[in-house]
Amino acid sequence: MATMNAPTMERRHIPERRSTGTAARGSKMNALDWAATILMIVGGLNWGLVGIFNFNLVAALFGDLTPLSRLVYALVGVAALYGIYMAAKLASSKPPSTA
Repeated sequence: MATMNAPTMERRHIPERRSTGTAARGSKMNALDWAATILMIVGGLNWGLVGIFNFNLVAALFGDLTPLSRLVYALVGVAALYGIYMAAKLASSKPPSTA
């Protein structure tokens, strides 16, 4: 007599789960995403150095409030704004969890 249970050794192929992890996010990171991420990391590390050791790496490398250091600070700020935009976009694109 046949049973109603499915075979336990059957393997189903799901292409979304076999990808490298970018399918969960929906797309790969482009050059702007990478640049913004790197600038946010640089800004975060600089703030960490300021908070822990009272050492401003950007000012040490480029001078205290020189046009070049101000440009670096501005780029880090713009990257952070872009990061907020990307986080909001990613949060709105995820389907709600069923848990």
